Amino acid sequence: MDEKIKDIIETKIRPALQADGGDIEYHGMEGNKVKVRLTGACHGCPSAAITLQMGVLRLLKQEIPEIEGVIPM
Repeated sequence: MDEKIKDIIETKIRPALQADGGDIEYHGMEGNKVKVRLTGACHGCPSAAITLQMGVLRLLKQEIPEIEGVIPM
């Protein structure tokens, strides 16, 4: 599952975040939850929680329904 998550982050999530001056780092799994760190303009942004839940989690769950959540690092 790690490789599929990394692929989704690289091809679908990272380009969108980089377009806004941010980035995302994958830090593994905790159960069925994905650990990520938002960096750049996304780090500390008031919309970061919304980005994680509505953007990152939604895209990951579309491809991998077993994903239960996203844990910010």
